[in-house]
Amino acid sequence: MKQKRHETPLEAIDRMTDNSVVFVGGFGRAGVPERLVEAVCRRKLRGLTIVSNNAGSNVAGIASLLQEGCVGKIICSFPLAREAVAFRDLYDRNLVDLEVVPQGTLAERIRAGGAGLGGVLTPTGVGTDIAEGKPLIEIDGRAFLIERALRADFALIKAYKVDPLGNLIYRKAARNFNPIMAMAADWVIVEAAEEVGIGALDPEHIITPGVYVDAYCAVTRIDQMMEATP
Repeated sequence: MKQKRHETPLEAIDRMTDNSVVFVGGFGRAGVPERLVEAVCRRKLRGLTIVSNNAGSNVAGIASLLQEGCVGKIICSFPLAREAVAFRDLYDRNLVDLEVVPQGTLAERIRAGGAGLGGVLTPTGVGTDIAEGKPLIEIDGRAFLIERALRADFALIKAYKVDPLGNLIYRKAARNFNPIMAMAADWVIVEAAEEVGIGALDPEHIITPGVYVDAYCAVTRIDQMMEATP
């Protein structure tokens, strides 16, 4: 059986490289794998293209990647939330690029990437700046944009529970983009709140099968190890 378990977030992200396209789960801060994000900052990776719902808030999550200088481009739906101070500063100084994608379109492009499709058709954005340079198709008298599928080199995922096979379940709203991102990345890295034994997860409750997961670490185990250290 492939060894997916890693003792620390730094070990879990050891394959990540500069200039990668990286999915980061989350909606606001719910579902953001903050320990993995911190590890990327510590590695001081550069030139990353981050794909997420938003551009971070205050100094946590994606905002910390921006402050650390890890990000060259962001693809997201909500870049200019009031709390996105780090992004605003870098964008105003032309230090980070931005591609805005409507939230439903973003979810469908990622889902299409995971399903092996080339793209999706959507009426959202027709007649706006979002449609610039994109092909249009008419179906039953209605115009649709052809949006390309999105895939990533790496996905940073937050789960509630993981087993040694990499099977995942999520907790409530923290589920958000994580499952589809896990399907659409070449290498999937998971931060889980808890690790359980094989057979402890009800198969009917597993959202992301372990076949999609390449590496994981359990943050409660890490916390316990730190607390035990004098």
